[in-house]
Amino acid sequence: MLIENIALFRSIASLGTLSATARQMGVPVMTVSRRLASLESEVGVRLFHRTSRSVSLTPEGEAFLPYAISLLETHDAALAALAAGDSGLQGVLKVTAPNLIGRSIIVPALTRLMADNPLLKVDLTLTDGIVDLAGTGLDLAIRVSPLNSSELIATRLATNPRVLCAAPDYIRRFGKPAVVADLVGHPCLTLHGIPSWPFRIGEEIRWIRVNGPFTANSIEAIRAACRDGAGLAVMTYWDVEECLRQGCLERIEMKDAELPELGMWGVYPTRRQIPRRTRAVMDAIKAHLIQQET
Repeated sequence: MLIENIALFRSIASLGTLSATARQMGVPVMTVSRRLASLESEVGVRLFHRTSRSVSLTPEGEAFLPYAISLLETHDAALAALAAGDSGLQGVLKVTAPNLIGRSIIVPALTRLMADNPLLKVDLTLTDGIVDLAGTGLDLAIRVSPLNSSELIATRLATNPRVLCAAPDYIRRFGKPAVVADLVGHPCLTLHGIPSWPFRIGEEIRWIRVNGPFTANSIEAIRAACRDGAGLAVMTYWDVEECLRQGCLERIEMKDAELPELGMWGVYPTRRQIPRRTRAVMDAIKAHLIQQET
């Protein structure tokens, strides 16, 4: 089997149409259809149900997909091993990250890594949603979460504490809450579907319901509203590190409670044949975070 046809199979499974795969590869749809037919002829089964608008995996295609992914990973690992003696990294690395952290941390780290490795290419997807790594062919996902490393194949890149904060002008006008009960008297800025904030009170984690005039679907919007003095917000440290350092936001500590800590994780789809470039990206992100803290 040609490795290019196996990669095409994975792309079709991820994108859901032959035309989208053709656009991604920069080839005619007929070429994609012909190569898929060649692969199906070689394996002796039909891999996709086809309609005029989309395709979906047959049971045989579902069974073949993890083997296809494993073959592609092995192929990439073999190339990486052969290139191990070279001074630089090479190949395409597909990464996903949250929007705000992606722009402020991941992009600078990747830019520096690419400058040092001219043959390395990066395909970055910024989204605050959770992306299926294996199904989309991604090599690495940067996630902010209370994950335990045993739950997913993950490496902790940094601690990422939750932070209650407000703009200095807001604090001058309305003061700071001192205890959790004081939150009732303050406008609180929340993400869609998350009307409560977690606090560790004694040995217990309690979700405290808050209210305010502004809710949004992105951390970036919450940070902007908080910076403009619209109210209090709970965000993670690496979402607001620059604002805290520059003084446009101030951290608020509670006397009777603290916010549970999160982590920033590098999550990858398999423990086997992790490409050298994937490890290098995680090292670059760690180095960038350390530099930001100093």
